[in-house]
Amino acid sequence: MKKPKTMKALEELGRVRLSKSFYMRDFLYSEIAAFHGIPNIPDDPDLAIAAGERLCEELLEPLHATFGRVAIRSAYRSCEVNEYGNRNGLNCGSNEANYVHHIWDRTDGDNCMGATACVVVPWFADRFEAGADWRALAWWVHDHLPYSTLYFFPKLAAFNIQWHERPLRRIDSYVTPKGCLTKPGMENHSVSHADWYEGFPELSPVAVS
Repeated sequence: MKKPKTMKALEELGRVRLSKSFYMRDFLYSEIAAFHGIPNIPDDPDLAIAAGERLCEELLEPLHATFGRVAIRSAYRSCEVNEYGNRNGLNCGSNEANYVHHIWDRTDGDNCMGATACVVVPWFADRFEAGADWRALAWWVHDHLPYSTLYFFPKLAAFNIQWHERPLRRIDSYVTPKGCLTKPGMENHSVSHADWYEGFPELSPVAVS
């Protein structure tokens, strides 16, 4: 697929179904793009679609099937949108740092593809507001899903979740306790964390069928 040059072509891109519950259009909205009038359109739609399919099928669909609605806060960013956000202090890293993260239509230095979305799980957001520890959801994801990186934020217990061809399996947070929760080599990485998420729903069979 060529980069859309017309509104109709962008509509067609938005209709691409990435998984059972998600379409490409779900991931194209950006407050930066909307407010500042910068098109948030992939240069390489085929690569963005391929990476987005894996993100949705392997990570977001299991979350959706298990916990209900997954709200997309921020997902795909074009290089132009991300560069503007970085240059103007709008919580965007450099373009190079965001390849295979929010910039889905670029590979990384190892020629691997990846994709990140910032999401909220309303089922957990309600519990987080009532005092639940963000680490409960972090450890549930760690024990059940093939994520690459997770990064948790204080508002709504939102978190970045990344799919990557060579997953790092690392969790970080801006929520107390801040910093790295786990990464390969840490003692807490390969053990069960079931005590943390007691009372959580089981991974839906639909998610693993």
